[in-house]
Amino acid sequence: MRLQLSLSFFSRFWLPLWIITVALLPTLAMAQATKPQTTKVDDKELARQIDTMLAATFQPDAPGGAVLVLRDGKPILRKGYGLANLELHVPVTPEMVFRLGSLTKQFTAVAILMLVEEGKVKLSDDITRYWPDYPTDGQKITVEQLLTHTSGIKNYTDLPEWFNLWRQDMTPDELIALFKDKPLDFTPGTRWAYSNSGYILLGALIEKVTGMSYEAFIQQRIFTPLGMAHAAYDQTERILPGRVSGYSRGEDGYLNAQYLSMSQPYAAGSLAASVDDLAKWDAALYTDKLVKQRTLQSAFKSFTLKDGGDTGYGYGFSVADYEGHTLLQHSGGINGFATYMLRLPDDKVYVALLTNCDNCPVPLVDLAFNIATLVIGKPYRDPAVINLPTSTLASYIGVYQFDEQTDLVIRQEGDQLVAQYPGIPPQPILPSAPTEFFIKDAMIRLRFVKDAAGKVSAVQVQEHFGPWRMARKSDKPLPAARQPIEIDPALYEQYIGEYQIAPSFSLTIAVNEGKLLVKPTGQDVAQLFPETETLFFLAVVDAQIEFVKDAAGKVTGLILHQGGQDMSGKKIK
Repeated sequence: MRLQLSLSFFSRFWLPLWIITVALLPTLAMAQATKPQTTKVDDKELARQIDTMLAATFQPDAPGGAVLVLRDGKPILRKGYGLANLELHVPVTPEMVFRLGSLTKQFTAVAILMLVEEGKVKLSDDITRYWPDYPTDGQKITVEQLLTHTSGIKNYTDLPEWFNLWRQDMTPDELIALFKDKPLDFTPGTRWAYSNSGYILLGALIEKVTGMSYEAFIQQRIFTPLGMAHAAYDQTERILPGRVSGYSRGEDGYLNAQYLSMSQPYAAGSLAASVDDLAKWDAALYTDKLVKQRTLQSAFKSFTLKDGGDTGYGYGFSVADYEGHTLLQHSGGINGFATYMLRLPDDKVYVALLTNCDNCPVPLVDLAFNIATLVIGKPYRDPAVINLPTSTLASYIGVYQFDEQTDLVIRQEGDQLVAQYPGIPPQPILPSAPTEFFIKDAMIRLRFVKDAAGKVSAVQVQEHFGPWRMARKSDKPLPAARQPIEIDPALYEQYIGEYQIAPSFSLTIAVNEGKLLVKPTGQDVAQLFPETETLFFLAVVDAQIEFVKDAAGKVTGLILHQGGQDMSGKKIK
């Protein structure tokens, strides 16, 4: 089972999904008995095992992907799977070009470091040095905070108004105008929150200090010197040899991906490349070709918050550790494409997965991690489950707070504990030690903390090989489970239809055997339960749907309430 997250999530430019399935990977210091055993396999056998894994994932008549696995700069596997174009039935080959989505951010980050070495930019610079009239709420926002997603600037791809602008070509200044007047989400440097907006500003900063367009700078200063012959700033109208077609999974099969003006992802997500180009990029990061190694190392270190907290993110790379092996990783998602890269610099191992479907059930994080750990001879295994007394389990029940907006609820159901984040369905947590728990297959760890008197005071959570994050136990009561009310099923008929939340994402409402049902684009049907005549909840995920009527009482739309977000959908059918 994997956690299901709402609309926007960790390290993607943007993916148009309501419920996104992500595997979150751990780095718990486990007991010796549960540590992966080092198993060396020769490259030929590794290639066979990896190919078997990938061939079972990608279907030959569906959108596919290009995969590259390197060790010491040499390919263990370099192969294409599935189709690059469904209409022409063209198979994917590894030299083909894919949109990278948020893998773009590492190129933007290194470009900024190049300017730092040239003395044109300082990481400590306040952004008002470059935009004197930028409203900062009286706070200092630094270039480094833009790089590390700690600026507090609101993520423009989370704004409901942005979904209606996809087809519009926009300049960097017009993009900045979308978010600059929005209040900061938090005081800069005090929290980590993924923000594409920060990287829009970084792209504009490159243009300000060099007099070159972002596209020209990346091409002339990075792609061309490194021989990345197929890499480019992706513009839809340009002929780009080898570029694959992007797809989405629809109700009745695959669809061509919704159009998005590539002026909008800009320095946060508009680059395209082949896996061969990424191999040259990875090789350059071990050298001084672009910037000195001592400068690059700052990009590969987890940024520290003002309170000493660890963010698990450097400059354009997520930073983590698995059994003493440093992991640098990032995912990308953009209309028609989902991507992932994983780099183990100490082992000189690199995995790149580029796919041409934005909502297909391809577990990129799982695949990359399983491949990488296989290459280093330390495949991951869940720890062994132990039995704990019911009284011990009961001591962990409560509401734990990460911050004012985010609670983690721990309940007891029978002989096990269940954890729930906002907007996520409950997940059983299994004990591996008296105070340590994990989620099976999802690879998430929880560690309960006791005070000097032996009373449970907090829980630490570790996700995606990142830092342990502390949630303090609060005095809040456990939230009551929602209870449906009885209403006349005849009322359901007025809600039947399709409601568009984003250009490539809709909720289809139907009635079957007296039950009101919802089907998100490309996902399974779920039942809706009434709380009022217009407000309904789901049992499979923590979300509500509220139907909107006009003055005449006609249903015109709905609002999806999930994960602290309110997303409007217009009735289109």
